[in-house]
Amino acid sequence: MPRRPFRVGRSNTGLGLFATRPIRKRTRIAEYKGRKVNTKEANRLEARGNLYLYEINSRWTIDGTPRSNIARYFNHSCNPNAEVYDVKHRVFIRTLRNIKPGEEITYNYGVDYLKNVIGRSNCQCGRCRRRRARKARERRALDKRRQARLARKRRL
Repeated sequence: MPRRPFRVGRSNTGLGLFATRPIRKRTRIAEYKGRKVNTKEANRLEARGNLYLYEINSRWTIDGTPRSNIARYFNHSCNPNAEVYDVKHRVFIRTLRNIKPGEEITYNYGVDYLKNVIGRSNCQCGRCRRRRARKARERRALDKRRQARLARKRRL
């Protein structure tokens, strides 16, 4: 049996982590690892395009760029099944509920990241994709009703 209860695989947003066996609620999955940098250095790295920065507090940030940092593959979801918590400047990810094999493991990156980096209309989590699909169906139905109404008026 593999040591980790998950694997790296292809997801809707690139690479993600998927459960390989059932994972129980409140299980610690991984630690977000990397060198700890101050805010000034983190701002410089962010300006250069670094996407793997995790802000611990207003003074310290973890640079999770190394590929050995398996936690960098957790994707964002507005309806997550995992959460992040920190203990003495160490960041861990644990499950919020039981996770089935094959299910992608995600956590919420936060409102600031969603607004400034991803963009609300570009979120690719299942919840946002379903919401956009529902709105598109409603728009199509509304357009169809309008077209039918216009066609009836033209006939009269």
